[in-house]
Amino acid sequence: VEVVESGGGLARAGGSLRLSCEAIGDTTCTYTMGWYRQAPGKERELVARISNGVNTLYADSVKGRFTISGDNAKNTLSLQMNSLKPEDTAVYYCNAVDRPWGTGCHGMDYWGKGTLVTVSS
Repeated sequence: VEVVESGGGLARAGGSLRLSCEAIGDTTCTYTMGWYRQAPGKERELVARISNGVNTLYADSVKGRFTISGDNAKNTLSLQMNSLKPEDTAVYYCNAVDRPWGTGCHGMDYWGKGTLVTVSS
C-alpha cells in the first residue's frame, strides 16, 4: 500500500487549510487511517484518526478546529483544518493501518512522505 498526501502549504493564523490522502494498492485490510504531525524538534504526534470508517479520535489540541473524514470506497482521507494557529506548523503525515485479523491481514502500518503546513502569526 502506498500512501500519498496532498494539500498543505502556508496559511495565516485563523485561516484554513485542507489536507488529502489516498491509499493506493491493496487496501482490503485497511482499518484505520489518520493524520500525524511532527514539528521541528518534537516527536511525531497523533492529530486525528478514523477507524472502521466511523470511529474518530482527535488530539485535544485540535478538537473543535480540525475535522477528519474518510471515504472507504475511494480509500481517501481528508483533514479540514480551521482556526489555524502558529503551533499547528509541522510536517503532516498520513497513516494507514491494516487490521490484524482476517485472511491475509497482518496489521501492517503505512506512512506517506509528509506535507508541510506552515502557519504564520
